[in-house]
Amino acid sequence: MSFVAPGEIRFARADDGIDIAYLVAGDGPRDLVLIFGFTTHLDLCWDMPWFSQWLRRTSEHFRTIVFDKRGSGLSDRSLGIGSIEERTHDAIAVMDAVGSERASFVGISEGGPMSIVCASMYPDRVERMVLYGTMARCRWAPDYPEGVPSDVAESFVQTVTDGWGTGVVIGTYFFNHAPDPAQATAQVAKFERNACTRQMARQIIQANVDIDVRALLPSVSVPTLVMHTSHDPLVWPAWGRFVGEHISGAQYLELPGDYHCSWRHDETDAVIDPALKFLTGDLEPAVVPTAAAQRVLATVLFTDIVGSTERAVALGDTAWRQLLDRHDVCAAEAIEKRGGRLIKSTGDGLLATFDGPSRAIDATQAIQAATTSLGLQIRAGVHTGEVERRGKDVSGIGVHIAARVAGLAGPGEILATRMVRDLTAGSELVFAERGEHALKGVPASWELFAVV
Repeated sequence: MSFVAPGEIRFARADDGIDIAYLVAGDGPRDLVLIFGFTTHLDLCWDMPWFSQWLRRTSEHFRTIVFDKRGSGLSDRSLGIGSIEERTHDAIAVMDAVGSERASFVGISEGGPMSIVCASMYPDRVERMVLYGTMARCRWAPDYPEGVPSDVAESFVQTVTDGWGTGVVIGTYFFNHAPDPAQATAQVAKFERNACTRQMARQIIQANVDIDVRALLPSVSVPTLVMHTSHDPLVWPAWGRFVGEHISGAQYLELPGDYHCSWRHDETDAVIDPALKFLTGDLEPAVVPTAAAQRVLATVLFTDIVGSTERAVALGDTAWRQLLDRHDVCAAEAIEKRGGRLIKSTGDGLLATFDGPSRAIDATQAIQAATTSLGLQIRAGVHTGEVERRGKDVSGIGVHIAARVAGLAGPGEILATRMVRDLTAGSELVFAERGEHALKGVPASWELFAVV
């Protein structure tokens, strides 16, 4: 196939009203979502070989879909950069806008965690995945010695902030080996100034160093290739190796090189060649894997009416049943409005699942507001993890964890696990630490957080 020039830039409307700029290039038999790292600008980035070569070469084989992430480029900047969950939903919104039911994903740098979340939450929408120069986490932690110390991370955030708009940030740290450094610096300076503001650049890089999607890696079930250069100066190779080791069945390929992204065509091709070989290895009609479709990442919500037994005794059976019916109607409406699935009533509470934690928490707050007017108070537990679909029901350890968390919540409290907090970092949600807890029947201890 030959290269097909990109179509015009269009906009997809995200769930929260944000406009996401995207374009499509190529007319191949399959779709590919190409997610670049940090920040892009669909009008300007094609002057740099790294961007243009990826688009040109992938569009020779695929209908390639690329977009500016919220907060940067031509996408809406009015509500900030959003959480990784929200940015992942933006990718799905773009797919829906172009009529793409299923696509392979290429996640570069920051685009890697977004691709991982997509593959975990929507295994029926992701066919194959290539991750290059990426990570599941950057910061050091006792259980992650591969990470960078916090003082080094914060110093880098400040360096990016101070240098943004001069061409030094992307030209020095992200793109190496420019044939004419002076010309490259001037070119990238213009790109930086247009891609986002200095404060937005700070928010983006801060969010990147705070990413932690390690817990999602075991839930990735799509065929995956992880690639890294052996001396990447920006995203440490150990971070890429960690990703490759913790995705079941993933192939890991370490390429010779001392660049994260490059100005040189040969170095860019050295990354694209194995990616395309992996992605085009089977051009037979795609079949959605049944097992992956049944076992998915979901956000599980359990609610419980506080003091239900005492209220039932005080009201009597008939009045209590009428009150429960009104509670159930309010809850069902709140869940449906936010795209959730009401799984079942538990008598004096409910079980529901959502595509992401922000939607689950928003629905819970709406349920709390509605039931307060009925004179009821609810407690809730929210957890994001793997569940098994069993017809209209769900089961698995993720369901048990959410139930145990709900049991620890206080009256009127929404209690959540750490994964919920991590996936919503960058949103308007605020959490208060509630310490580590042992959950009955669940291994290890769990960090819990209350939604403020």
